[in-house]
Amino acid sequence: MNLENMSIKEIWEKAEQVLQADKQPYKHLKAIYELHLDGDVYQLHFDNGELNYYEEAVADAQCTLQMSEKNFKKFLAGDLNSAMAFMTGQLKVEGNISLALSLEKILKKYTFFS
Repeated sequence: MNLENMSIKEIWEKAEQVLQADKQPYKHLKAIYELHLDGDVYQLHFDNGELNYYEEAVADAQCTLQMSEKNFKKFLAGDLNSAMAFMTGQLKVEGNISLALSLEKILKKYTFFS
């Protein structure tokens, strides 16, 4: 199944498997990210090599990213220039912007979908 046809739930399940298989890129990260995708809210909690995923807001996020589901899929596939998306309003970031950059840097080390 290709990324475009996957549901967000299927994407999160696959991404979580990939991230859990190699914790090295985020072993020193301690942050809570919140993602708003077409009205739905998700959180990723990184805690020095541990990762928890939630399908709702369960804690205060340090960095919030808002984008469309379509752009999120491009982001994970490495097909979205986040700086350009931010400047054109396709990606909105609230909170600690350096954490947003750290997340992008970490995610680029993984291949989620081939």
